[in-house]
Amino acid sequence: MPCSVPRRLAWGTVSSSSVPSGPGPLADAAPLSLCAREPQVPADRLVAEMVPPPRFDSVRFGTYIPDPNQPSQTEAVRVLEGFAAGLGEAPAGGGKRRLFGFGKAAKKAPAGPRGVYLDGGYGVGKTHLLASLWHATPAEKSRKAFGTFVELTNLVGALGFQQTVQTLSGHRLLCIDEFELDDPGDTVLVSTLLGRLVEAGVALAATSNTLPGKLGEGRFAAADFLREIQGLSAHFRALRIDGEDYRHRGLPEAPPPHTDAQVTKTAYATEGASLDDFGQLLAHLARVHPSRYGALTDGIRAVCLTDVRPVPDQSTALRLVVLADRLYDREVPVLASGLPFDQLFSEEMLKGGYRKKYFRAISRLTALARDAGRLVAGH
Repeated sequence: MPCSVPRRLAWGTVSSSSVPSGPGPLADAAPLSLCAREPQVPADRLVAEMVPPPRFDSVRFGTYIPDPNQPSQTEAVRVLEGFAAGLGEAPAGGGKRRLFGFGKAAKKAPAGPRGVYLDGGYGVGKTHLLASLWHATPAEKSRKAFGTFVELTNLVGALGFQQTVQTLSGHRLLCIDEFELDDPGDTVLVSTLLGRLVEAGVALAATSNTLPGKLGEGRFAAADFLREIQGLSAHFRALRIDGEDYRHRGLPEAPPPHTDAQVTKTAYATEGASLDDFGQLLAHLARVHPSRYGALTDGIRAVCLTDVRPVPDQSTALRLVVLADRLYDREVPVLASGLPFDQLFSEEMLKGGYRKKYFRAISRLTALARDAGRLVAGH
């Protein structure tokens, strides 16, 4: 179903049938539409973009503010700083002689964990720490990679398994954010991929809301793939990071939804804003591969959504989670009418195997909705 909201097409061509008639500034500033975009992302772009997203481009260990009531946060910084320093001592030739310890030199890759795994609830700063590790690792940009778990599996789909191994084997560090195993195919694929990269001397770092040995629980028959899951777990030293969601620490409650009129008016008045019906956007996401959701938001400075309603099913919900992550990474404010974001997912979803993903999406969308408040105030 095509979008019914007024829009400018993704490449700057205005759809005359969708722009209000008559004179006035609104017709000259028709908002963009995510529904009108069907981006194609070449494989070389997927590789080039394996760096921390804009939100985390300037973060460092020194900018991470540990909660004084959560000593595990301070300990995580200490361990990761040592891990980064140890990577700097690695021989230039790479291979199995590369260092995987936490600050101690090694002549060959040890038999123990080859990386670090940050486990904790949403909003405790895991991605901040992972990006800080990437920045602190003394290696050229082309020799360290940063991406979400979804982006990593999408890279394999774009390049093929062998080419992905070849491309990443020359790296000193691979950082994997939001590590999750949603199906058996991903379990076998990632287990084999990381095993090959470890053999090639690549250090690993990952974040997740689930301990390595518990990946896949509640989502598929994890017991049937216990060997692969245990193999993944063996690559990492787990660091638990406790704490509450910093995005809401000491902040007011999430802002209530706006009216359709407020959302539409703000979309027309904001340069680079998109305007879409929420239900139609969910339908459009089913036609765009999640690996392209980042490209879907290229050039978007604000996302305006009308008639937000509960997500109808789990497949749709998981696609929305990926979009929420990409918008959060790019610091794109989200202005919406309809239901508040904490009512997007059903009680059954919030108790199921993907509940941590859904809570993360609620947390991030709420933060972006708070950011969008300044758009309304400015107009």
